[in-house]
Amino acid sequence: MTTRRIAVVAAGLSNPSSTRMLADRLAAETMKALAERDIQATVDVIELRDYAHDITNNMLTGFAPQALETAINTVVSADALIAVTPIFSTSYSGLFKSFIDVLDPDALTGKPVLIGANAGTARHSLAIDYAIRPLFAYLHAEAVSTGVFAASSDWGDSGDDVAPLAKRVEKGARELADAIARKEATSVVDPYDPATYLGEGRSFGHMLGGLAGE
Repeated sequence: MTTRRIAVVAAGLSNPSSTRMLADRLAAETMKALAERDIQATVDVIELRDYAHDITNNMLTGFAPQALETAINTVVSADALIAVTPIFSTSYSGLFKSFIDVLDPDALTGKPVLIGANAGTARHSLAIDYAIRPLFAYLHAEAVSTGVFAASSDWGDSGDDVAPLAKRVEKGARELADAIARKEATSVVDPYDPATYLGEGRSFGHMLGGLAGE
């Protein structure tokens, strides 16, 4: 059985952050949903605040420092993505968008994505559909229909506040698990394998006129 890999991107700025809390709940519920489907999976969490300077340097120079390159490869090679951002000024955070901007435009094509967002008030909940979802649609990612928004009140002690968030998390996670189950596992690509950039079964000899086959 091939183990599926899930990348979790959390764009919270504080430590601890409600963005990371939401990301962890989405990841845990997705793992639970996959286990119910007898699908093994691993989770890699990337906190963008740890790469803020590297992302800026990448945007200025066009080159990703090693740590950021590793994080990018983790996202690109994953079978699915959970992306969670705080909402600033009615949209995703600048750090979140900057990370998306340093990815190759085709890197997320066809990748199942579960979108999460959080803000101080539920008035910002529509940002998932009018700001974040169109971003992933532009990148040809396959965002599941349920986006999970959490307001400050969702983290309160009242059962009336917590229950709706738990239900939204469960629904989004199950949709992501279903999307993962429908797709074949992503193979880990060796960037130094000639097949990666020349094509399967080809070598430098083929480029030199087929000498390798003579």
